[in-house]
Amino acid sequence: MKKEYDILVIGSGLGGLVSALILAKEGLKVCVLEKNNQYGGNLQTFSRDKLIFDTGVHYLGGLSKGQNLNRFFSYLEIMDELELQRMDEDGYDRISFGEDDVEYPHAQGYQNFVEQLSKYFPEEKENLENYCEEIQYVCSQFPRYQVVGKESYNEEILHLNTKRFIESVTSNKKLQAVLLGSNFLYAGDSENIPFYVHALTVNSYIQSAYKCIKGGSQISKLLIRKLRQYGAEVHKHTEVSAFIFNENNVLTSVKTKEGKVYSARQFISNIEIRSTIQLIGEERLKKSFLNRVLSWKPVSSCFSVYLVLKPHSIPNFNYNRYHYSSEDLVWNAFNYQKEAWPETYMLSSTPSQHHAEFAESLTAISYMSFDEVKEWDHTFNTVADEHERGEAYEKFKLDRTEKMLNALEKKIPNLRHAIKNIYTSSPLSYRDYIGSFEGNMYGYMKSSDNPLKTMVSPRTKIDNLFLTGQSVNMHGILGVTIGAFNTCAEILGKDTIDKRLKQMI
Repeated sequence: MKKEYDILVIGSGLGGLVSALILAKEGLKVCVLEKNNQYGGNLQTFSRDKLIFDTGVHYLGGLSKGQNLNRFFSYLEIMDELELQRMDEDGYDRISFGEDDVEYPHAQGYQNFVEQLSKYFPEEKENLENYCEEIQYVCSQFPRYQVVGKESYNEEILHLNTKRFIESVTSNKKLQAVLLGSNFLYAGDSENIPFYVHALTVNSYIQSAYKCIKGGSQISKLLIRKLRQYGAEVHKHTEVSAFIFNENNVLTSVKTKEGKVYSARQFISNIEIRSTIQLIGEERLKKSFLNRVLSWKPVSSCFSVYLVLKPHSIPNFNYNRYHYSSEDLVWNAFNYQKEAWPETYMLSSTPSQHHAEFAESLTAISYMSFDEVKEWDHTFNTVADEHERGEAYEKFKLDRTEKMLNALEKKIPNLRHAIKNIYTSSPLSYRDYIGSFEGNMYGYMKSSDNPLKTMVSPRTKIDNLFLTGQSVNMHGILGVTIGAFNTCAEILGKDTIDKRLKQMI
């Protein structure tokens, strides 16, 4: 059975779906293949006790009218159908340290951001204003951050280092830690990470911060509905197992595990870059490129605890809590002491449908190195392909859950009495469901010393094969969306993409 397409997209993460839709809107015949039971990569949600939990996307920024993600989503025709809830404007994120009861707010709106933090750091007001100005400037230097305009990267900005930058803004150690308090969003080693990663991540949320009601998977569902309206095909349980090249080394088709062959003129890979390399075959790639990619270090993975609560037991909070056992940890939080785990965590809550002042569930996430689950590396388990990992693994998860609950009870006394059910996911769950290397949260570590080392062109050495997704340049909903527009600009031409976006604006 052989079918011919203009574009074949492998993997249905956000990057793949956005790329597919941009191209389908241009009248191209598009097909998306996904190996899993659920589309959407990091957008996947799961349901337990009739409640919905997010795996990756806990909140979104830049979605208010006129802001960049709003414009991209409007172009993709999904903006008006998203069900969103605005987070607390005076503190969508709150940062706390050790035994200190104060939760320092990150507020929405630049002026408000400065005002809310100035209450705790009155003598730092001017420094906070400078900080907001600088992150906006750094973001403005990025191609497509303002939707159109700006052709290329400003290399000087790529080399800015987060640690040095934050220290230049303020010498107040506590404020430095507060400003870096959401570095969970890029799993950052703030010592080495380029400042642009911090700026691009934080700036969107300061503009506006929203939660997806009913979880992040509504984004992938809306994109797929649109794709089908534009005549695209989307198939799940379809794992690509081989690339087929002709005698001129041109990629002509792919073969799936079931033996079906899909042919296309052009291909976009939205799967983990190492998996793409295996499909291409190392012998077809330059040694220098291979060595570069294989030398990248994956960002840390995480361990998540999902708590289903008894009704009316815990008040809801409309913000994320980031807690560190000490201020110094913000510089290097993923390098934790195993004995002291969790030294840091992010906690979010979901309001009860009938009594919004109470929470119906909580999600707590902490860094976890893949080494901790290495002994079960050979196991695989998803809904579509179920396997037990064994008793020792269950015991390991139970132990970590206990430790997490101990940490959370310092913030929420008697939390245990409010819990109805507990579910967990480990780095293995993220690896198996999302396909990321060693279950990493956001692709690969970036360094301000060599920022170009981890930047990859969407265009590969194989003429008709393109890349998209979080291992190509920026992660996060906005980063991956911008990346998908850049991938399509390589296929359709930059002028075409710019013209379409300008017409919309």
